[in-house]
Amino acid sequence: MQENRKQRIAKIVAVGFSLLAIPLILLSLTFVLPAQSATPKHYTDLKFPPLPEITVPKYTQFKLANGLFVYLMEDHELPLVGGTALIRTGDRFEPGEKVGLGEIMATVMRTGGTQTRSGDEINRFLERRAAAVETGMGEASGSAGFSALSEDLESVFALFADVLRNPAFPEDKLNLAKMQQRGAIARRNDDPNGIAGREFGKLIYGEDSPYARTVEYSTLDNISRVDLVKFYQQYYAPQNVLLGIVGDFDSAKMRRLVESAFSDWKQSPTAKQPLPPVAQAKTNGIFFVDQPQLTQSSIQIGHLGGQLNNPDYAALSVMNGVLNGFGGRLFNEVRSRQGLAYSVYASWRPSFDYPGTFTAGGQTRSDATVSFVKSIIAEIEKIRTTPISAKELAYAKDTVLNSFIFNFQDPAQTLSRLLRYDYFGYPKDFIFQYRKGVEATTIADVQRVAKTYLKPENLVTLVVGNSKQIQPPLSSLSPDARVTAIDVSIPPPKRG
Repeated sequence: MQENRKQRIAKIVAVGFSLLAIPLILLSLTFVLPAQSATPKHYTDLKFPPLPEITVPKYTQFKLANGLFVYLMEDHELPLVGGTALIRTGDRFEPGEKVGLGEIMATVMRTGGTQTRSGDEINRFLERRAAAVETGMGEASGSAGFSALSEDLESVFALFADVLRNPAFPEDKLNLAKMQQRGAIARRNDDPNGIAGREFGKLIYGEDSPYARTVEYSTLDNISRVDLVKFYQQYYAPQNVLLGIVGDFDSAKMRRLVESAFSDWKQSPTAKQPLPPVAQAKTNGIFFVDQPQLTQSSIQIGHLGGQLNNPDYAALSVMNGVLNGFGGRLFNEVRSRQGLAYSVYASWRPSFDYPGTFTAGGQTRSDATVSFVKSIIAEIEKIRTTPISAKELAYAKDTVLNSFIFNFQDPAQTLSRLLRYDYFGYPKDFIFQYRKGVEATTIADVQRVAKTYLKPENLVTLVVGNSKQIQPPLSSLSPDARVTAIDVSIPPPKRG
């Protein structure tokens, strides 16, 4: 009897070891198997399936009796809801003597609170709910937005509507916003790239153009609370608002929430101003901002560009692809082969409803500045006069088309684009038309648009750098080169 018991124990132990050995053997095989697999292919031999067809998520749209237009797009992946309102305004419509008014109005619209809740009370309310309500002002539109957990949607959306409809504009928050702007003015020459971008805009559009002018201490001094209220009343009315909401909600319930919050917002007369005229201010020339503390140069070269609704926009994007990126001509020639650049680029940058710019440039060491500029201009001339190769065309088109999917990373991004298209009067399928245009672009198209739209005779060259270290000097760029100095000193604030 005793012997039988020992035998049973021995069998159990043996079975246990056997069971334990199975996963150990399998585990060891997982380490052995990779060594027996085929040699990895070179990346050029890898084959990928075509990208899936992209579709726009379903959405509904409606218009309230007061003119407020609404898009609703459900997305139940996360318990979140967000919304964006575009307001038909923009800081391009602010008076020239009060530059900064639009941005300050939008800032105080949020920080100053509403007629019933202070900005600080709003902050505490939102912090407790991990929610947000924000307002802003861009060049061509005003904006207001909110985000919230779906369980807090009603209370946060009511607050969002209150901020949009009933801003208080208290004097103390206006003073705070102006103080913050004064700080930004004092620091604006700290970044050479910032100087280059700012001053290049003035050379292209003109220093008094709404697309290039800058906030100064004097224009801030001209802004009062009355100006904020007046600017708000000129543009913020329901017929001027496009509202898009995306997230975890039921569209029928969301519509009732929108109607409850906005249907009694009465229309009021709003300003309808023509768009500011645009013409290139400086049609050529070399301009220089001397910054003795620098050891490298920031450079921008370019001229006035065009709009997104240009029929040649797709072909111009392919041209961008030939010039730009890690496999583009500028990177390969100016940075890699010649070793002249820390960074280098060229880009046709259109805008929705006014001409943008064509801008090339980058950063280089001081003693390479002249060579860098000459190399950029040489590449611009080359793409105008010599057909690109089939390999370059394929690379550029693949670059554009493979990035197309990133326009649809989430429903919120798609809805934002639909709002912008509606705002500027573009067709809703504009981006799909663009893709078809890219697919159809040929070598001849790229040379045609390069020759048509790139104008070497109109190129403006701006350099921000150290004059003593730029050798040879900028005057050596051409036999008749004339270098114009730009003064970026900041006009001091008024005393007293």
